[in-house]
Amino acid sequence: MARRLRPVELDFVESAPLRLVFAAEVSAPPKAVYAALADDVAGWSCWFTGVARSASTQGGAGREVRLTGGTRFTETVLATEPDAHYAYRVDTTNTPGLRALLEDWRLTPSGGGTRLRWTFAADGPAPLRLLLTLARPGLGRAFRESARALDRRLTRS
Repeated sequence: MARRLRPVELDFVESAPLRLVFAAEVSAPPKAVYAALADDVAGWSCWFTGVARSASTQGGAGREVRLTGGTRFTETVLATEPDAHYAYRVDTTNTPGLRALLEDWRLTPSGGGTRLRWTFAADGPAPLRLLLTLARPGLGRAFRESARALDRRLTRS
């Protein structure tokens, strides 16, 4: 059953009780990386580890995501700054314990490519925050693998 989360705004990325920040370099330019994040939402399942299906909703103002383990999210897109910033919050999920979740993607030029920074900002009871903190190495590995897969996908295009 889907549960409604607290509707946070962009400032939550700085004030969240739990913030996990990951960064990677990709050889594709910011324009191509941004297009993969914001314009090709359905393509996330081809490169982001664990995403089984994703779809843009509400004319790009929302997203629906299903992970390989059955976790589901409905999301509202909060930031769409071409070539620089893409962020969304989770509105509903079937994940127990979460109170709020926002994911923030920042892109900065780096040589001929892009420095990609992903912030996972969450709130929930202390046991959930501890579990997510313990999962940090796995999330970091998934992010790095996903960044490499995205880079391969974009360099083939």
